[in-house]
Amino acid sequence: MSTDELIKNLRGIWARAYVRIIGVNREPSWLIFELFFPLLPICAFAFVYKSMNAPSDYLGFVILGGAMTAIWMNVLWGMAAQFFWERESGNLTLYMLCPMPTMAVLIGMAIGSGFSTFFRVIITFMIGKFIFGITLHIASYWWLFVTFMLTIAAVFSLGMMMASFFLLYGRDAWNILTVFMEPVFFLSGFYFPVKTLGYPLGAIASLIPITLGLDAMRQLAFKLGPATAFLPVGVEITILIILTIIYLIGAKYLLNKLEYLGRREGRLTLRWQ
Repeated sequence: MSTDELIKNLRGIWARAYVRIIGVNREPSWLIFELFFPLLPICAFAFVYKSMNAPSDYLGFVILGGAMTAIWMNVLWGMAAQFFWERESGNLTLYMLCPMPTMAVLIGMAIGSGFSTFFRVIITFMIGKFIFGITLHIASYWWLFVTFMLTIAAVFSLGMMMASFFLLYGRDAWNILTVFMEPVFFLSGFYFPVKTLGYPLGAIASLIPITLGLDAMRQLAFKLGPATAFLPVGVEITILIILTIIYLIGAKYLLNKLEYLGRREGRLTLRWQ
């Protein structure tokens, strides 16, 4: 890649990230839906644990998991369905005609969404911590931050792959998005340690990066985290890196598939809608 092409790609990445970083925050009313509404299921599960006299760390598990739902929701509605929505609104042609790879557009979306999601997760967690008075026992601030960033990278890499996949399947994408929501909440252990699912089902759930990222962060942030761990932190971080690479390769393959369909058959779906 030449220097000019690199600069062009970086400009495209920043242009798409700018919309997510600046533009989304121009509508303050969205904060109600993204911050306060997710607190409702968090409080519900937290009160269940509290009524059972469970250790306070379990309340922290719920609050952290509930805060992380912002990432998954952002991936589904802000990444996976993006190209599908752009096609429905008639803007997809502009993306395809841009003098830069489509991968750069998706990376810009991921960076912009990751930036805004980072602060929403932190704010949601701090609000929940303030309400229930959770005590943290941070084993390593550095590794906690690294794990969180790797989780975001892996999840948004999956989102980039899903963006092309859902576009290929056209209007069925909406049904796929709906189906993916609740099973992921369950399998990823948002409101309970994933270890309780058992290792066979937990191994399947580990294909969703947020499963391992959430488990590792609980180990690093709470006293009871290591006792409820699914895998050691080092192993989970390694798997997150591997998943990021695999999903980036998958995203590239599906983007090439889109380009092939567009040039050969003049359409961007696997079948006529």
